[in-house]
Amino acid sequence: MKNEWVDTLAGSVRVKAEGKGTERLINACVRNGIAVWNVKKHSRDTATFFIKLSDVKRLRHIARQSECKLSFVGRTGLPFFWRRAWRNSGFWLGLLVFIAIVFLLSNIVWNIDIEGATPETEHQMARELKRMGVERGAFQFLLDDPETLQKKLTERIDDITWVGVQWEGTSLHFRVVEKEIPEPKQPVPPRHLVAKKEAVVADLFVEEGQPLVSVNDYVQKGQLLVSGIIGAEGRTKFVPATGKVFGETWYKSTVVLPLETTFHVLTGKSIERHSIGIGRFSLPVWGWKKPPFAHTVIEREKRPFRFWKWDLPLYYERVIVREAEAVKRSYTWEEAFAEAKKIARRELRAKLPEEAAIRGEKVLHQRKESGKVRVELHYEVIENIAVPQPIVQGD
Repeated sequence: MKNEWVDTLAGSVRVKAEGKGTERLINACVRNGIAVWNVKKHSRDTATFFIKLSDVKRLRHIARQSECKLSFVGRTGLPFFWRRAWRNSGFWLGLLVFIAIVFLLSNIVWNIDIEGATPETEHQMARELKRMGVERGAFQFLLDDPETLQKKLTERIDDITWVGVQWEGTSLHFRVVEKEIPEPKQPVPPRHLVAKKEAVVADLFVEEGQPLVSVNDYVQKGQLLVSGIIGAEGRTKFVPATGKVFGETWYKSTVVLPLETTFHVLTGKSIERHSIGIGRFSLPVWGWKKPPFAHTVIEREKRPFRFWKWDLPLYYERVIVREAEAVKRSYTWEEAFAEAKKIARRELRAKLPEEAAIRGEKVLHQRKESGKVRVELHYEVIENIAVPQPIVQGD
């Protein structure tokens, strides 16, 4: 059975033989190693059949020794396709150039739209974007991704609270939320100050209101600390109780720390790879060498190519391969215990208000378990425990 793919690539011709002895002609072809297929008998002296393009010269030599007249009535295969395409090369070249121009124009930034910003902030954003290469005429796949643009703008422009970045075809849209100027303080309604948690009062500073507790008093959550009702009986008035009541509060923290830990740190060395892909198939265009790193951290960035206003399945991918070193950290029992205490204090400090202070620390339990150190600590903290509570009618 003939290989149709080979025939298509190599090319084949349909031959029409007319005259006496068409059968003898076909048999002579077979004897001389010429592959013949799809033989059809149309009349007593007429037949058609297919042969390879490469066997045409040999067929002509055999035909001269017969009484048949040959003509070629059909041509198929890649050689004939390229011959026809070359005759129409001007059209195909023009079409290819047109597609290439539309493709390039579809991947260029043609419009930058900034919404929600004042003229001053918009001018500042346009200046920063130009420094980052974001301007009309820039190629989209050479720019930072929207998340990176958002981060850079937020860091560089103080008046921006949040900025949204979105691609819409060849347009880049920025939606800005600026920092609001604080409005003048509204009059504070009458209120009490109550305890937000149980504590022992360490100090208090009352600007307005009637204090109801003293230093060293034990208070429970919700207990009234400073009353917003002042004055003698019959001549009372309601005021917004204002001040701070510092109390000694208590926290418990548990830290589990491995004695041995392995982690990776970046060395600063990296290589880049650039490729063009479609689906799961990727064709490298730069950076073919295998990275000479034992441990790596890989960052990937994909950008779809666009044609007109549509995203194509074709994409550009940038891969950064960073070298990382495996670092093994080991603690002795004393070092692990000291580090666990630091971690516990740091975690507690992150949860406390800025004005709070850690006054005391006590280790409740410490032990080794399965290659780890487990430490439980108790902390004494001085913090403001007063929170406002509106005065309702009837108080």
